[in-house]
Amino acid sequence: MKTARFAFALAAFLFLGALGRDRFDAWVDATVLPPLSPATSVEVLARDGRLLRAFTVDGGIWRLAVDPATVDPRYLKLLIAYEDQRFYSHDGVDLRAFARAAVQDVRAGRIVSGGSTLTMQVARLLEDSGTGRVAGKIRQIRLALALERHLSKAQILGLYLHIAPFGGNLEGVRAATLAYFGKEPRRLTLAEAALLVALPQSPETRRPDRELTAAKRARTRVLNRLQAQGAMSAGAVLAANTEAVPSARRPVAMLAPHLTDRLHASRPGVGTITTTLDADLQARLESLAADAVAGQGDRLQVAIVVAQHRSGDILATVGSSVYKDGPRRGFVDMTQALRSPGSTLKPLIYGLAFDEGLAHPETLIDDKPVDFNGYAPQNFDNQFRGTIRLREALQLSLNIPAVLLTDAIGPSNLMNGMERSGVHAVVPGQQPGLAVALGGVGVTLQDLVQLYATLARGGVSRPLTVEAGAPKPEGQRVMSAVAAWEVGDILAGMPPPPGSPSNRLAYKTGTSYGHRDAWAIGFDGVHVIGVWMGHADGTPVPGAFGGELAAPVLFQAFARLKGKLDRLGPPPAATLMVSNGELPKPLQRFRTRNAAFEPAPDTPSVAFPPDGAEVELTDGDLLVKVRNGTPPFTWLADGTPIAIATRERQDILKLPGAGFVTLSVIDAKGRSDRVSVQLH
Repeated sequence: MKTARFAFALAAFLFLGALGRDRFDAWVDATVLPPLSPATSVEVLARDGRLLRAFTVDGGIWRLAVDPATVDPRYLKLLIAYEDQRFYSHDGVDLRAFARAAVQDVRAGRIVSGGSTLTMQVARLLEDSGTGRVAGKIRQIRLALALERHLSKAQILGLYLHIAPFGGNLEGVRAATLAYFGKEPRRLTLAEAALLVALPQSPETRRPDRELTAAKRARTRVLNRLQAQGAMSAGAVLAANTEAVPSARRPVAMLAPHLTDRLHASRPGVGTITTTLDADLQARLESLAADAVAGQGDRLQVAIVVAQHRSGDILATVGSSVYKDGPRRGFVDMTQALRSPGSTLKPLIYGLAFDEGLAHPETLIDDKPVDFNGYAPQNFDNQFRGTIRLREALQLSLNIPAVLLTDAIGPSNLMNGMERSGVHAVVPGQQPGLAVALGGVGVTLQDLVQLYATLARGGVSRPLTVEAGAPKPEGQRVMSAVAAWEVGDILAGMPPPPGSPSNRLAYKTGTSYGHRDAWAIGFDGVHVIGVWMGHADGTPVPGAFGGELAAPVLFQAFARLKGKLDRLGPPPAATLMVSNGELPKPLQRFRTRNAAFEPAPDTPSVAFPPDGAEVELTDGDLLVKVRNGTPPFTWLADGTPIAIATRERQDILKLPGAGFVTLSVIDAKGRSDRVSVQLH
């Protein structure tokens, strides 16, 4: 070893001396430089600049961009004091350091001190050249001298901070501080700074996650030498040596993995992408998502989107409860998946109907059996409420009133309203029908959040955005501010899920056909949040309802947002806030587009037997019932009076025998109804 060190020093001295000054300068100037801009990890940042996620460079290396101005000055001071005290005065090679190192090594019989400058270390790292061969050392010297002629000291130091190895696939001081200390290199303790100085000298044999004892000894050597140089006090060294060395690597930040995947893929060549996300909120909601599916089987999945409805900024987006493959299919971003929205489109239906002057929250509507050319929607519980206010119909999420309103405004106008709200719906067969009102369309969670943001914003849509600084086009009006406020006021009257805080959160739940999707979407005066739960593969979740499964998660998400709701805005000045009896006559009761051709609501109708039924006679007797109408009633069989002037709404008719018969009923005002039945 002594012979090798002495031979190297002698060779370098003779080589440089032989060249002569002019030839030496020409030799340095002719140096072919390697690329001086090493590739760094693509970074996706939160709205405040914090790291959400980084992606490795080729070879799986973590090498994060770093500005020396953002690195703790104490670390830089220790690095230069330990590695290269004359860094700011030499031209790339420190002959005094070489001479001192050679003398020390000869005396000790082993390497006790290195003569490489920081610039020479950068040269070696740039070309990944070894340290033991004379030719390699001369190349490092030549490249170091050339670097000093092309770069400033700050730029050279910056290169070191990017490419210095810290063990495993970590390169650069920022990757090291995030992996070992879980923080940016802006503020470091003395012990942390000393460990970072020690690791690049032998990164694999000193990496603390595998060689903890060696890492601690190396840190101690750095501290002791710096104390000997007078760079720090004995007390500071003693305190630093008592600080624990990290024994494991921390994972690099990986918040919002589905979103960051999309942004990374859609922005090739972009090194830094700044989003509108709130890093703390994102972390809290990812934790909530994991809690929401815990203990509920291995397939249940959840997705959450949070936005500020005034600005359109998305603050958090959780694509799944876990970002990994498996029964939950965690790699699928369920905020972007097309699913049936169930009843979550009903607020838009009501808002459009209010806006067109077809109805008012206090308008009465009949929840009764209907048939639209063979399409006969049913309520979720297969019951009918009779005459009911539209306010209650929406809060109860009744299907028949929603379909009646959709028939009145027209399915194509409903689709147009969705499109203007920012919902890019997919209709099977591309022909929208009345079934759209009850979820017969494909939409995404993010689009539904945008729809509810439109309601919260007073009926004006604005595209949701996730990239900071993205242009925000002027929104377009989907419905009047009055109609939007009326819908929000109705939704704010919804009772909260059991165990949730009682407040004025405007929200709506929904369950798609076959219990495949459970939804809950709501807003307050500032934020809008959407929750989807189900199986990512679209299979049913038996017994799942939006109100029971997704609504509690929605309320928990608002609680994790900041703990209390922002009040909804006051009603616009033009809002008509009166009872049903004070409404204009056309708004007191909902009338369909064919109302002029329909019988009056109190027209008599045969309640039993139903039209087309087969009925057994009992000794020639037939039970009949009439609904509505004004008594007394007259019953006829095939035009022949059977019962005259009866005041009861049910009667027993004596009929001649079996066969087909047409039964008619006439009330006191001459109004009638009839059915055809077969008697046995």
